Amino acid sequence: MTAFVERFDVWTAAQASAADELARRLDMGEVDVVRFAFPDLHGVLRGKTLVTKAAISALRSGVNLTTTLLAKDTSHMTVFPVFSAGGGFDFDGMQGAADFVIVADPSTFRVLPWAPRTGWVLCDAYMTDGRPAPLATRSILRRALGELDGMGLELIAGLEVEFHVFRMKDPHMGLHQGAAPGQPGEPPDVELLSHGYQYLTEQRYDSVDEVMELLRTTVQGLNLPLHSLEIEFGPSQFELTFGPMNGLVAADAMVLLRSAVKQVCQRAGYHATFMCRPRVPNIMSSGWHLHQSLVDKKTGANTFIPADDSQPLSMTGQHYLAGLLAHARGAAALSTPTVNGYRRYRSFSLAPDRASWGRDNRGAMLRVLGGPGQEASRIENRVGEPCANPYLYIASQVLSGLDGLRNQLTPGPCADEPYEVPAERLPHSLEEALEAFRSDAYLREQLSSRFVDYFCHVKEAELRRFHQAVTEWEQREYFGLF
Repeated sequence: MTAFVERFDVWTAAQASAADELARRLDMGEVDVVRFAFPDLHGVLRGKTLVTKAAISALRSGVNLTTTLLAKDTSHMTVFPVFSAGGGFDFDGMQGAADFVIVADPSTFRVLPWAPRTGWVLCDAYMTDGRPAPLATRSILRRALGELDGMGLELIAGLEVEFHVFRMKDPHMGLHQGAAPGQPGEPPDVELLSHGYQYLTEQRYDSVDEVMELLRTTVQGLNLPLHSLEIEFGPSQFELTFGPMNGLVAADAMVLLRSAVKQVCQRAGYHATFMCRPRVPNIMSSGWHLHQSLVDKKTGANTFIPADDSQPLSMTGQHYLAGLLAHARGAAALSTPTVNGYRRYRSFSLAPDRASWGRDNRGAMLRVLGGPGQEASRIENRVGEPCANPYLYIASQVLSGLDGLRNQLTPGPCADEPYEVPAERLPHSLEEALEAFRSDAYLREQLSSRFVDYFCHVKEAELRRFHQAVTEWEQREYFGLF
């Protein structure tokens, strides 16, 4: 029987050529094991590790995984009735915790700089009959980018990613501290690496140079286009910025970055977290700012560059900008998919609280940068949290922008006072964001009702657990009073 890749013709010619080269490298003994990884609904990498001989075969045969990996919330609990008729889904192949197949994208192969003789390759998800898995988020982004491609355009994205790194004190790994689905293990006890509110000071940078070097060597060892390493505003808060990448490469870079940073920090006795607002005194929320522009595929020219100073962007850029504004509420669940992320949407906080745009204004949701003759003219969306699934976050931007382009939407006036302008408010909770997502007819059409309902079902399972928990605030407020 022919291998899965050939049987269902799932590779491009470029991928097939890259696979031949990768197989040669593996056969030469460059690594001992290869991690085959795919991003789940939450952008968390899952997969299997194969020894080299098995990995060579799996390049074309794929790797079987359990479909329950597509049915889990952030506590790793399966939230669909997989052993009932249909498995709780409206398409075949999910019932009974059946298999699906992940197939390597050989162009993504890397040798991990922190794990001895270990290779890593990102995979795409397929059903066993060769269909692209309907819920696979990397495929969703590919489809969105394909619509841009049909217009002769390509998304260029730049990443600014904030996160925290703490020194590990107690990982809480006692025998009585094991986790269970729906009941994640107790988070580690940590302490600060730096005090806060010394933004970009050289002295503070030098005091955490050991961590910065760990991050730099790791990221550059992965061949990611690292631009800067920065001390952010809050205690133990860091930021990495990256050079421009095309849309799919940027999303791949983000999932690899998060996984790599957490792994190397853990090995070195630190705890890294991309959680938006950790429960730490005097903390500052972390955001993920997504820079975006469109280039003409024939000429390579940035289509956002305005002709003169009277316009913030070209008409193409303004239409795209207007699309982002039009679907800001509907797309919030994809850019900010956690309960915790909505604690960041506050007035006068360097984070947005409404759908507005401004010229070089960090209080606006959409910060417009550049001008006539400036090749880096672009839109910076400041709405995202760093634990968003990058395939869904970027896909939401592309699809929203496409609506603006196709219908020639206009963005309205610039918001010089972004926290006072009478613009549409962003959702202030995950519940509100999910309702806005469901109600956005355009995004539902583009992403499919199947995917929207699936996403909301998983997120509502998380919300039910959240609302069942008694918070410290409730205990402090009522336990003594009543």
